[in-house]
Amino acid sequence: MDTLAPGILLIADPFLKDPNFARTVVLLCEHQEEGSFGFVVNRQFDQRLDELIPAVLTPNIPVYFGGPVQMDTIHFIHQVPDLIEGGFEVFPGIYWGGDFATVVELLNTGALDLQKIKFFIGYSGWSSGQLEGELSEKSWILSRINPPLLFSRDEQEIWKQSLQNMGHNFAMMANFPIDPSLN
Repeated sequence: MDTLAPGILLIADPFLKDPNFARTVVLLCEHQEEGSFGFVVNRQFDQRLDELIPAVLTPNIPVYFGGPVQMDTIHFIHQVPDLIEGGFEVFPGIYWGGDFATVVELLNTGALDLQKIKFFIGYSGWSSGQLEGELSEKSWILSRINPPLLFSRDEQEIWKQSLQNMGHNFAMMANFPIDPSLN
């Protein structure tokens, strides 16, 4: 079993009822004694980046619901540290944040590969000991990161594929019904 650390994926247990996290995959970006935070990578938000940030001229760039905390903030992960300075490496080759003005300029000039960046509104956060408590309640399954899946635009498949990538015992969980009493 993997341990809580930046770059770990939190895969929601198939029966997790919290509407913010049901059938989600969260990229853990920071885990310290004081708390943890990350981003839901598989739930698309109902507005596009150019609708949220008027300076962005490129239309139809998806934004994902990063989590229920500070829904008035935009965050991003990326794989281009040579183009975007100031990011924090959460996993080899995967960075959180950086110079947002540079991101806007790169987007507006078409110099940024949109398959190597993902935007989020809000984030997921846990206070000291809270995430460990949720793990002991079996709310989350820990997994190693899969970079192509992390940046996938097929958000409907990310949760299922994350479980399937963990092997047979977890793969069957991907097909569990949301409410087993309706089965």
